[in-house]
Amino acid sequence: MKAVACTKSLAITNPESLVDIELPQPVATGHDLLIKVQAIAVNPVDYKMRLYYPPAEGEHAVLGWDAVGVVQAAGDAVNQFKPGDSVFYAGDLTRSGCNAEYQLVDQRLVGRKPKNLSNTEAAALPLTAITAWEVLFEHLAIKQQITGSNEKSKEVILVVGAAGGVGSILIQIAKAITGATLIATASRQSSSAWVKKLGADYVVDHSKPLPAQIEALNLGPLTHVASLNSTDSYFDSYVEMLAPFGKIALTDDPKNIDIGKMKLKSLSLHFECMSARAMFQAADMSEQSRILNRVSELTDLGFIQTTAGKNLGTINAANLRAAHQELEQGQSIGKIVLEGF
Repeated sequence: MKAVACTKSLAITNPESLVDIELPQPVATGHDLLIKVQAIAVNPVDYKMRLYYPPAEGEHAVLGWDAVGVVQAAGDAVNQFKPGDSVFYAGDLTRSGCNAEYQLVDQRLVGRKPKNLSNTEAAALPLTAITAWEVLFEHLAIKQQITGSNEKSKEVILVVGAAGGVGSILIQIAKAITGATLIATASRQSSSAWVKKLGADYVVDHSKPLPAQIEALNLGPLTHVASLNSTDSYFDSYVEMLAPFGKIALTDDPKNIDIGKMKLKSLSLHFECMSARAMFQAADMSEQSRILNRVSELTDLGFIQTTAGKNLGTINAANLRAAHQELEQGQSIGKIVLEGF
C-alpha cells in the first residue's frame, strides 16, 4: 500500500523530511478495524512528531491522526462496526498514522462519519473535536444543555487562539449545547470574521493587552479560559481576569508559568491531551467513540459545520510537506485537508 513516512528529523524544506513509500497492508485482529483511508487532516502534532520524535535509525514512521475512511475488515473482538461502514477518527499517537492507504484503529476510538459532510469536510473534525469536547466538559466542567436551547448561563469562557482547529470546533460545540458566553481572540480581520461566523459572542485582539478589552465588554470576570496557544504570554492575564474558583484548560506546552499566582483565587489548571486515553489504554477509552458519535449527531442536525479551511490535493509527500510548512508558520485558519492517493 502507498504511504508517506518520516525517516529522520529534518526541516520541512528538505525533500527527505517526508517521503513516499510502499508498505504491506496490515491485518485486523482483536478490537482493531482495518480502514481504507479516504481523506485526512493535518495537525500541529504531525510536525511536532516529525521534528521531536523521529523513528530509530533505519526505520520509518507514518504520521497523521485525523481521518475519514471505510471499514474493510474487523478483528474478532469488534462489535460496533462492520465492513462498509463510513467512519472518522483521530486514532492513537503510539501507532502508525493515517498518512497511508490502510490503517489499523481500535474500534473504541472510532465514530460514525457525519452523513451530511463530504470526506474532506468530516476529516477536519475528529482530533480537534475530541480535544475541544474534553476541554469544555472534562476539564472546564462547563454545564451541558439541551441541544439548541439557547438559555444563557453565568459561564463566561475566553477562547485564546480561537481561529485554529481546536478553537473553531470548540466555539461551535459550546454554542450548540451550553449557555456560556464566548469571547474569542483573533488578531486579523479574516480570523475575526471566521470566529464570529462560528458563533463567538465577542472577539478581542490577542495582539493587544487582554484585560482592558475584556473589562470593556462589561460581562464581569471570566469564569473559564480555554488557552489553545501562547499560554506563556497570557497566563498572568488569565489569573488577573478570572473570578475565584475559575478554571484554565490549556492544550499547548508552556515553559515559564508561575502556578503559585493561582492560589489566592483558588484557580485550577488543567492540561488537555486527547491521546491520553488511547496511549494508556484507559478503562473508559470508548469515551472517544461516544464523543465522536455525539459530534457526528450534532453535525447532521446542523449545529456544527466543518472547520476545513484549505484542501491541498491528494495524499502524497509533496502535499504533506506543504501542509506541515503552513502549520509551522502558524497562519492557517481552520484545518488543512487532503483526499485520496
